[in-house]
Amino acid sequence: MGFNNEREKMPLVSVIMGVYNCADTLDRSIESIINQTYPNWEFIICDDASTDDTLEVLKKWQSKDNRIVVLHNEKNARLAATLNKCLEQCSGKYVARMDGDDESLPLRFEKQVEFLEKHTDIDCVGTASELFDENGTYGTRMLKEYPEKEDLLLNPIFMHPTIMMKAEVYRELGGYTVSKKTMRAEDLDLWFRFCAAGFCGYNLQDVLFRYHESVDDYKKRTFKAAIGTMCVFTNGYRMLHFPWYLYICAVKPVVSCGLRKIINKNRMDHNKGKCG
Repeated sequence: MGFNNEREKMPLVSVIMGVYNCADTLDRSIESIINQTYPNWEFIICDDASTDDTLEVLKKWQSKDNRIVVLHNEKNARLAATLNKCLEQCSGKYVARMDGDDESLPLRFEKQVEFLEKHTDIDCVGTASELFDENGTYGTRMLKEYPEKEDLLLNPIFMHPTIMMKAEVYRELGGYTVSKKTMRAEDLDLWFRFCAAGFCGYNLQDVLFRYHESVDDYKKRTFKAAIGTMCVFTNGYRMLHFPWYLYICAVKPVVSCGLRKIINKNRMDHNKGKCG
């Protein structure tokens, strides 16, 4: 009884996650939220019309923990619309992101809530992350502690699934932009609008997250997606009134994609030569 009373005094954290065909990784992702040292959360998960057992896995966890809310799209709506559907159900003071193939380390929510409660001028807080794939952990990623709008010239200012944001900020920004123009760059578009509206962010330098990044993730970064990201950068520069001569930086995603394809082709040709 005492524990429940204490929990009710804590700010509620609404965790949002859109999932598609991730039944194989979903258990450890959900377990990482259940294992948080900070207990006052609700976990709103929307299945985006998966064709594997994702929905069944979600229902299993929903039956085990009443803090888990499962939503379902009858047709695949993609990430931005799916996350907006989750946002409609949120009742927390803060909104945390999560992805179905990543893991939150146990102290993540505790440290993020503590930071936001102490620093009321900060609207969104991210964390540093371990990077892992099928072969295990292979590195860490840390972003600038106090990101500024100028930092958006080349890269996002947060690792999207690590963030915890004030719910009122999400509401003011209108959630995620649902458009073919921002597909696969929903988070980048959000950060441009976040900065344009004058909000402030911070990145904890503690590693509180495990981010899954594999070869398959790189394969998804097609030329079409790269061109879309370039357009998001260009629109963002305009939004933040960057000088025209900096717009050349927007081609970075296309150049990077082209270099990856050349490297992969050379690697495949080299392997063929060895086999021959």
